[in-house]
Amino acid sequence: MAARRASHAGSWYSDEAKHLGKQLDNWLSAADLCHGPARAIIAPHAGYQYCGACSGFAYRQISPVVVRRVFILGPSHHVRLSGCALSTFTKYRTPLYDLRIDAQVYRELEATGHFEWMNMSVDEDEHSIEMHLPFIARVMENFKDSFTIVPVLVGSLTPDKEGLYGRIFSRYLADPQNLFIISSDFCHWGHRFRYTYYDRSWGEIYQSIRNLDKMGMDIIETLNPSGFTDYLKKYGNTICGRHPIGVLLQTVHSLQKSGNNGHKVSLKFLKYAQSSQCCSLSDSSVSYAAAALTFE
Repeated sequence: MAARRASHAGSWYSDEAKHLGKQLDNWLSAADLCHGPARAIIAPHAGYQYCGACSGFAYRQISPVVVRRVFILGPSHHVRLSGCALSTFTKYRTPLYDLRIDAQVYRELEATGHFEWMNMSVDEDEHSIEMHLPFIARVMENFKDSFTIVPVLVGSLTPDKEGLYGRIFSRYLADPQNLFIISSDFCHWGHRFRYTYYDRSWGEIYQSIRNLDKMGMDIIETLNPSGFTDYLKKYGNTICGRHPIGVLLQTVHSLQKSGNNGHKVSLKFLKYAQSSQCCSLSDSSVSYAAAALTFE
């Protein structure tokens, strides 16, 4: 049985279990449980020194006693995909313990004919999924032998394809034992990201970035897939997990349209941060946001 090594441990986060566990506990304990139990969360995937505290707000909303399967939808940074891809590994390693991939769900997804397979080097290079694994391991630690993960690499999807994957995932989101983790950083601003949108009426550059992100977050909270697509077309905001977010919105839309969900669905953003405050055109920053989706 092949296991994927923790490729970014020691560089993007600590590879020492005790130290890593303490960091994660500190971030989780600093956040309030205010919008849970989460059926889905949106959380960032940068180095923990930048976004660990922000991620803690999303992961704090999870009720581990309920969860038996964790879907992780992360954007592809290193390979062009027009659809979604699955891992060829059977386990993902973390410094805390190994996370088992759900073979049964993978068979079900493969049977749809709409998923391909990552090669091992792409899988190990990709950080958008890996950065969530230690948080998952820590939150689920008391149930580590009774849950599985379903990692999915999400490509550059058209709105129609986001709708297709939303229909595929809707039956899984309907199950309260399933949790969806949507991996996304928000605005990547600066010349090195080839994105320098600046509305001076909003104040300093970092204030303009914050307002631009807030506009997108407000639209995501309405759970309107076409509204989010229109926002991205208008502003071009460099939200790297825009397609995983789009899939989540379409999944909720499909579930509501089918009539299988009699619950009120609510998505709220709980925390926002920037890696630095940009004040000149030579500066750069990445934004981070944490959100939770609940069924009431």
